[in-house]
Amino acid sequence: MRAVIQRVLGASVSFVDKNVEKTENGDHEKIFEQHSAIESGFLVLIGVHREDTLEDSLLLADKIGNLRVMEDAEGKLNLSLKDVGGSALVVSNFTLFGDCRKGRRPSFTEAASGQQAEELYAAFGNALAAQGIPTQYGVFGAEMQVALINDGPITLLLDSKRAF
Repeated sequence: MRAVIQRVLGASVSFVDKNVEKTENGDHEKIFEQHSAIESGFLVLIGVHREDTLEDSLLLADKIGNLRVMEDAEGKLNLSLKDVGGSALVVSNFTLFGDCRKGRRPSFTEAASGQQAEELYAAFGNALAAQGIPTQYGVFGAEMQVALINDGPITLLLDSKRAF
């Protein structure tokens, strides 16, 4: 499992409404509706590998819930999301397993299937919430727009297999 963690002052997810409206000239227009939002905390993009298990979800949730990248009174990165009462916005992102080493078009063969990915994505979010972290979600499998105000910026990459 892979995660991109961005410390944010705020983040939100909007998704495409399935009820597509026509414009005056007859073209279709995508209508996005806000689904979820957080204030201070982490935006977490989650990618699930085809060989990932529940243990990978739990490992990353524990690691992210306890990452000390929030500032203390002296401005040092000594506090965790739990310490400061921050929130998490968790968004599925299969493209984290896009392989761009050959050619110009990424291969996604290492990404988990939809059902497996959705189950482990949900397990990850539930494990974060079980730590007392207010957790919001994107819309699994939907076309989304993610907005954020990056704080720092602090952006970290994690892999449950410690590939990096």
